[in-house]
Amino acid sequence: MNNRKMRMGMIGGGKDAFIGAVHRIAANMDGQVEFCCGALSVNPEIGRQSGKELFLDDDRIYENYQELIEKESQLPADKRIDFVTIVTPNFAHFAPAMMALEHGFNVVIEKPIALSLEEAKQLQQKVEETGLVLCLTHTYSGYPMVKQAREMVKEGKFGAIRKIMVEYPQGWLSTLTEKEGNSGAAWRTDPKKSGKSGCMGDIGTHAAQLAEYISGLKITKLCADLNIVVPGRGLDDDGNVLLKFDNGANGVLIASQIAAGEENALKIKIYGEKGGLEWHQMEPNTLIVKWLDQPAQIYRAGQPYLSDIAKHNTRVPGGHPEGYLEAFANIYRNFALTLGAIQKGEVPTAAMLDFPKVEDGVRGMAFIENVVASSASDQKWFDFNI
Repeated sequence: MNNRKMRMGMIGGGKDAFIGAVHRIAANMDGQVEFCCGALSVNPEIGRQSGKELFLDDDRIYENYQELIEKESQLPADKRIDFVTIVTPNFAHFAPAMMALEHGFNVVIEKPIALSLEEAKQLQQKVEETGLVLCLTHTYSGYPMVKQAREMVKEGKFGAIRKIMVEYPQGWLSTLTEKEGNSGAAWRTDPKKSGKSGCMGDIGTHAAQLAEYISGLKITKLCADLNIVVPGRGLDDDGNVLLKFDNGANGVLIASQIAAGEENALKIKIYGEKGGLEWHQMEPNTLIVKWLDQPAQIYRAGQPYLSDIAKHNTRVPGGHPEGYLEAFANIYRNFALTLGAIQKGEVPTAAMLDFPKVEDGVRGMAFIENVVASSASDQKWFDFNI
């Protein structure tokens, strides 16, 4: 098969939807993906208008995800899409993802992967049955300095990992903004649309995935305390979790959306026997490395001393900021390169395969359900059950 762009259809993400535009920018950044069709809103008129503004052909602007998947699957192989991107609220993830897989389409999906752990497991089973690829957009694992940190841990630079501290404070839900017309807040705080957890489901899952991704460890036990701080809210907006990892390391995870004045202050610290590292999402080009017996070091993106995997996920020379959109684009590029290799009968490289997959989605849903169960119980430690 000749080299070509991977063809993408989008479900959700129409006019005034923040994350849909982010996905389209990220998918387009490296010239690996072509945006071909969409069912961009539950409101058909908004969906049609959104499609026209994005220059989609009229006959590939669909009224709903069922029509998109059915009609695209009937197109000839040289025209139909290779994958669908699902950027709807949590409750509308499972059905289109399952239908897409059943019709032979690969899937990119926003996190969390579904509304429940059972749904996540069903998607995992379908991925295994079909041999298709599902990519989950845990954006923060796409940053080059996060990949540098992971590589240094993997190489044993810090010795055995002992302690992990990750926090994700935001302040945007410090008032009852969901009652004041904020649509993003409205669905995220509605159990029917968001699931069992608000804050922990929305951003706590990012923190947990980042801790496991960089450390290479898996959470085995947790002890959680979830809170509804703003009166009248339906789901947690704040929480604290003690963690145990599979090598015996311990950790602390804090997620809050009522930390007034905070923006998107995700940060992580990991400590081993010989030293540790520190990374802040709002200063993403910098990785701070600390040693037990020598001065601390500052690693910067775009430098020749970085690992091959960090360089693979860097686009510009040192001193030119790479941020959220580029990290997002790294996930899309690696996913698209993987699909291209598979279509050509080749084995994708480790660098291509470096993006979150369905297994990460299952662990994310398990994290949510175990945290909620732990917080509701007087039992100190809960096994991380999947």
